[in-house]
Amino acid sequence: MDLVRISRHLMTGSWQARRAFSRATLRSIERTIGESEQSHAGEIRFAVEATLPLSLLLSGHSSRERAVELFSRLRIWDTEHNNGVLVYVLLADRAVEIVADRGINAKIAAHEWEAVCNDMRLAYGRGEFKQGSVAGLEAIARHLSLHFAAGTGSLHELPDAPVVL
Repeated sequence: MDLVRISRHLMTGSWQARRAFSRATLRSIERTIGESEQSHAGEIRFAVEATLPLSLLLSGHSSRERAVELFSRLRIWDTEHNNGVLVYVLLADRAVEIVADRGINAKIAAHEWEAVCNDMRLAYGRGEFKQGSVAGLEAIARHLSLHFAAGTGSLHELPDAPVVL
């Protein structure tokens, strides 16, 4: 049991997520997702969570495991062309995870997603949540545009609005 991690989660409040991801920041994220989906056939969702639920924290759930769980719960896997991407931010762990559906993972390597996550973490560490989020989403859009260009059959299946859990 990681007592430092548990303490960090217990001391992080939902107000910190609301402060870091203000309404203006959330609107910028939503706008960036909507605009980016004009240039590619991917479906992007953005989710922020201040802390893990206590049961998951005590069972040692990682941020990656939570991201995969939310990928399913938010039904990102349920797109017609297996083209969903989740950007998950867990503030207490200072973690950013990208989970992409199998259609995307077949073309975009994990190290490319990790580079985007690292850049976002660095921006967040400087307190630049809006800029880091927008830059990360733009980088994701560039990757998707290379392999999944927007076409006439592109569907808009998932909401663009970020989710704050």
